Amino acid sequence: MKKFTASFAKMPILPLLSFFLFLTFANSESHSLLYDEEHAVLLKIKQYLQNPSFLRHWIPSNSSHCTWPEIRCTNGSVTSLTLLNTNITQTLPPFLCDLKNLTRLDFQWNFIPGEFPTSLYNCSKLEYLDLSQNVFVGKIPDDIDHLASLRFLSLGGNNFSGDIPASVGRLKELRSLKLHQCLFNGTFPAEIGNLSNLELLHVFSNHMFPPTKLPLSLTQLNKLKSFYMYESNLVGEIPQTIGRMVALEELDLSKNGLSGQIPDGLFLLQNLSILYLYRNSLSGDIPGVVEAFNLTELDLSENNLSGKIPDDLGKLNKLTYLSLYMNQLSGTVPESIGRLPALTDFVVFLNNFSGTLPPDFGRISNLETFQVASNSFTGRLPENLCFYGRLVGLTAYDNNLSGELPESLATCSSLQYLRVENNELSGNIPSGLWTSLHLSTFMINENKFTGQLPERLPGNLSVLAISYNQFSGRIPLGVSSWKNIVVFNASNNLFNGSIPQELTSLPHLTTLLLDHNQLTGPLPSDIISWKSLITLDLRHNQLSGEIPPAIAKSSTLIILDLSENRISGQIPLQLAHMRLTNLNLSSNNLAGRIPSEFENLAYASSFLNNPGLCTDTAVLNLILCDSRPQRTSIDRRSASHAIIISLVVAASLLALLSSFLMIRVYRKRKQELKRSWKLTSFQRLSFTKANIVSSMSEHNIIGCGGYGAVYRVGIDDSNFVAVKKIWSRRKLEEKLVSSFLAEVEILSNIRHNNIVKLLCCISNEDSLLLVYEYLENHSLDRWLHNKSKQAAVPGLVLDWPKRLHIAIGAAQGLCYMHHDCLPPVVHRDVKTSNILLDSKFNAKVADFGLAKMLMKPEELATMSAVAGTFGYIAPEYAQTTRVNEKIDVYSFGVVLLELTTGKEANHGDEYSSLAEWAWRHIQVGTDVEDILDKEIKEACYMDEICNIFKLGVMCTATLPASRPSMKEVLKILLTCSNPFTNGENNVGFYDSIPLLKNSKWEKQVEYYTDDD
Repeated sequence: MKKFTASFAKMPILPLLSFFLFLTFANSESHSLLYDEEHAVLLKIKQYLQNPSFLRHWIPSNSSHCTWPEIRCTNGSVTSLTLLNTNITQTLPPFLCDLKNLTRLDFQWNFIPGEFPTSLYNCSKLEYLDLSQNVFVGKIPDDIDHLASLRFLSLGGNNFSGDIPASVGRLKELRSLKLHQCLFNGTFPAEIGNLSNLELLHVFSNHMFPPTKLPLSLTQLNKLKSFYMYESNLVGEIPQTIGRMVALEELDLSKNGLSGQIPDGLFLLQNLSILYLYRNSLSGDIPGVVEAFNLTELDLSENNLSGKIPDDLGKLNKLTYLSLYMNQLSGTVPESIGRLPALTDFVVFLNNFSGTLPPDFGRISNLETFQVASNSFTGRLPENLCFYGRLVGLTAYDNNLSGELPESLATCSSLQYLRVENNELSGNIPSGLWTSLHLSTFMINENKFTGQLPERLPGNLSVLAISYNQFSGRIPLGVSSWKNIVVFNASNNLFNGSIPQELTSLPHLTTLLLDHNQLTGPLPSDIISWKSLITLDLRHNQLSGEIPPAIAKSSTLIILDLSENRISGQIPLQLAHMRLTNLNLSSNNLAGRIPSEFENLAYASSFLNNPGLCTDTAVLNLILCDSRPQRTSIDRRSASHAIIISLVVAASLLALLSSFLMIRVYRKRKQELKRSWKLTSFQRLSFTKANIVSSMSEHNIIGCGGYGAVYRVGIDDSNFVAVKKIWSRRKLEEKLVSSFLAEVEILSNIRHNNIVKLLCCISNEDSLLLVYEYLENHSLDRWLHNKSKQAAVPGLVLDWPKRLHIAIGAAQGLCYMHHDCLPPVVHRDVKTSNILLDSKFNAKVADFGLAKMLMKPEELATMSAVAGTFGYIAPEYAQTTRVNEKIDVYSFGVVLLELTTGKEANHGDEYSSLAEWAWRHIQVGTDVEDILDKEIKEACYMDEICNIFKLGVMCTATLPASRPSMKEVLKILLTCSNPFTNGENNVGFYDSIPLLKNSKWEKQVEYYTDDD
């Protein structure tokens, strides 16, 4: 070295300087050449992606591409390319690796098709690769270990299938591996245990329709009775080698089909902090030796685990979240679990636990949720559950708990929900609990609580359920302060006194259950104030007086039960015009003639045990009015005098009323003349704007839309139109006008027999009117869910041929919107109430106020907010507000489920929908025939109905790519209605529809716990 330095020092200065200048110039030339090459590659990528608008700033100019937001450079060379959530629909450019120094590549949340791009093997320096949430298909290549430098790999949310290749275990540099939400249908590779540097492993939610069960023909489909559509296919056991992954910090294998026992080595990984194994088929005991002392979250719920909770779990001093619900665990909860210092969430409902709960729960830790429902616990609830004032939720229903509620709950201002139904709890409610600041759900049904209701309740309280207890006294006058109450269930108690008038002032009340008490006095006279009430149950009390006619103005009321009281007088005629689905006035003192609208079998038990009632027909099995005893001549004379007096009084009142009305009409007409109505027609009309405006009154309101009332307006002796009136109000004006214009724009430009016909629009400064054709049979939901008087008439049942005819009609309308309109139209609010029926039950899609026209076919638009109806909203729309035709397919799938099961879209528990309910039945192998609507279960249609049910489940797949298009849905419906439309060879039911034959069958259903 010294010799070299000496010789270098003897070199002449000028040649040495020239040498360094040459190196600098050569390096500059090389750098410039690399820059130009990379710039050209980036412009080539833009051209390959068909010059999308989001890359319009990628231009051949002197500006450095290293300043582009999608690019990151190191030493002037491109090392990172990020194009996430940009709606890319092309395959990855095969020349990406011409960016020779690329270390990071992120293309997540696009629609990139094709198989895994092996051209990426040429990116020898690639360390970070994210291709998640795309539509890749096929297998992950067996030689993926060519990407030897990878430290981060995410391929989740794609259609990758087959096995997870063993070669993944040769990516020794990996720190994070994400293979979630794919279609893997093999076992878990043992070679995964070789990733000794891996810190994060996500392989959750891998579901697929098993190919061996896919029906190959219509005949085979008809024979399929038990339908296992969503079967978990990442199967087998968790390999024991996973215990060798000593660097592992986060492991999520949830929502798969894994079976067998939990490897003992998992609980020995000392770096492990998060372990999710929930919703699998794991069995056996929880490992008894636990040394994973860094565990903070442990979720083993929804498996088949048995045995006891190991005592060693009580050593996990960093554990914050312990979830073991929906297993078969038994025994007592170890005392040490109650003393875990970091524990915030203890969730063990739906097991077989017994004994008393550890008394130290909450005293040492900052407990937030405590969920022990549906077990066999006895004794008292732990006294210190809210010791630190952070408890949010307590659910302990369906146990054998006794004693009083803990006094600590009286000062628990953080508490939001309390559910302790069906226990043996007793005593008074702690006074402070009645006024807990944030309490929204208070459910203590079926216990032995005593005491009286307080004058004031928490301002956030929406559900108060105290039925089947021993509460007494009067319902307090201070009930008017319960402004946010939605459900008030106080049935089967000892309440007395009258129903306070103040109760009618609750604006959000939908359910009022006061049956089986000792209430007296008349019904509240201001009953009209109940603007939101749906269910009113006052049966089995001692109420008296008459039924106030004003009750008919409660437009939302559909269930009314006043039976077993002392109510007298006549049945108000107005009651017959309500849309009641359940009416019970039996066992009272009512008299007079039953309104003719009630004379059908739907009300056969509604009027029993009222001796003074009579009917004009024998349908109700009551006394006929014409057969009542005749009155004597004295009675007739008395009646005549009474009638004459009544007529004189009535005539006087009528004269005064007429004068008043004439003055009012004159003023109203004078105001009308000041208005300037503008009519824009889209069809040839047989009426004028004056016909419409002058005929709109309260008595011909037939429904309420999203922004106003809907009227039935006669335009001649036999024809009617439907008028949707939208009121323009200050704060909502811009939104209302926008919705109005959207509906006008769409409906005025599309023509189809299965889309409601818009005749014209009428507007002025105050109101916006849409005039449609009138459809005699109203909406599908009023028939399907018995919300219409007509639907209850014998002989007019919505049988299966009518239902299939309706499904085909609605599908034809949606198919036209998606595939024949340019640009395509997405409805965004497909539901049974927006499918209208004419006199022949032809279906027409209606209400386009939420629709969105797409600028290009298959282009996604992002809406500013989710709009729609619970039960019909596609999961991706609710989560990302991304809109395309597949959200309509999801909603239509829910309609098919309603048609076949007869249940409503929000059917399920308080957190789930009909689609999730249907999936859960399929997951456990329920015979499809057992869950169909009893009204249509005819043998000759059974196979057809089963097929349409399965189609409904197919349409409600979680991933949009798994759903068929409306064109394919329509083809299936037509095939079902005529199984021989495919010709003499009877091509298979699915064989003629390639997309459905190979589609992704995946469904994620979150089992929301009460704290969600």
